[in-house]
Amino acid sequence: MNAVSDLANHVGLKASCETLDFPRATFYRNRKEAPCISIKRTAPPLSLSWEERASVLDTLNSERFQDKSPYEVYPAILDEGKYRCCISTMYRILWAQDQVKERRKQVQRPAYTKPELLATGPNQLWSWDITKLKSVSKWTYFYLYVIIDVFSRYIVGWLVAPSEQKALAKKLIEESCIKQNILPGQLTVHADRGSSMRSKDVAHLLCDLGVVKSHSRPHVSNDNPFSEAQFKTLKYCPEFPGTFGSIQDARAF
Repeated sequence: MNAVSDLANHVGLKASCETLDFPRATFYRNRKEAPCISIKRTAPPLSLSWEERASVLDTLNSERFQDKSPYEVYPAILDEGKYRCCISTMYRILWAQDQVKERRKQVQRPAYTKPELLATGPNQLWSWDITKLKSVSKWTYFYLYVIIDVFSRYIVGWLVAPSEQKALAKKLIEESCIKQNILPGQLTVHADRGSSMRSKDVAHLLCDLGVVKSHSRPHVSNDNPFSEAQFKTLKYCPEFPGTFGSIQDARAF
């Protein structure tokens, strides 16, 4: 701006602004100092006093209404023949105290940590999951249960069933542990958060067998990549049929 002023003393303001491609309107606007005008607003005649605002805040934070919104507090007080203020004023009072938030009781979810699992040998870490196999009948599926050893990628147990049941999952895990001679404290079984995976029957079985259970984080499929990759390898195989005529055909394949 000083360079523009120096040039204006010699060649004129218009020529200087055209040379520097600088708008003259911007130059005049920046040079003019806007007066600082402070307007003191008077309080509206019907505004609440500090004592009344404190009384409204105490009512909203009372044990009776601490978990309710102003839309619930207002009619409840009005039914008792009392009128404090309108709903908007209640929100403004809460906003001034930084209390405009979810006032209802909420479930406190635990912080889920990313599972860090390592297998240095066979029968140390298993991963299992359930996938759907399409039938020739519309809206009909067969369910494939697969348990895979993470270290060797060996299929330690599988079955095809007409439905997803926690009893079948419990039976498959128990038979696989017996077949592989799993000792207490030797194995960790990882799965996602499906209903069968988190069932009490499966949890009690793993506890009785001395097997440590591990689960993926909610809505994170990458935490169980071994079973997901195995299912993709199966379904993208060139010989994999699109549909199965019966559950016997699915088991045979």
